[in-house]
Amino acid sequence: MSCFDARTASEYTAVTMQALKAHVKNGRLVLDEPTDLPEGAEVTLSITDDEDDLSDEERAELRAELQASVAEMKAGKGIDADVVLAELRTMK
Repeated sequence: MSCFDARTASEYTAVTMQALKAHVKNGRLVLDEPTDLPEGAEVTLSITDDEDDLSDEERAELRAELQASVAEMKAGKGIDADVVLAELRTMK
C-alpha cells in the first residue's frame, strides 16, 4: 500500500504545499491575504525562521532543484515514497 496521496502532482502541490503567511494579533493567527481553502479545512502551522545558512547562490540552486523536482512529478517521473524508503532500509 502506498503512502503517497493518489492526487496528481499538480493537485498535490497546490493543495498540500500551499504556503500562507500570517501574523499573530491578540493571540490569534491572522492571514495576510485571503485564501480559497474550504470552510473548516485543517491546516498545519510551523514557525519559520527567516534566517538560514544558505548563500544567495545556494538558495538559487535549491530553488532550481525544487522546481525541477516538481516538473518531474508533473511529468509522472516521481518515485513512490514506499519504494524510496524500502531502498533506504537496504542501505544499512
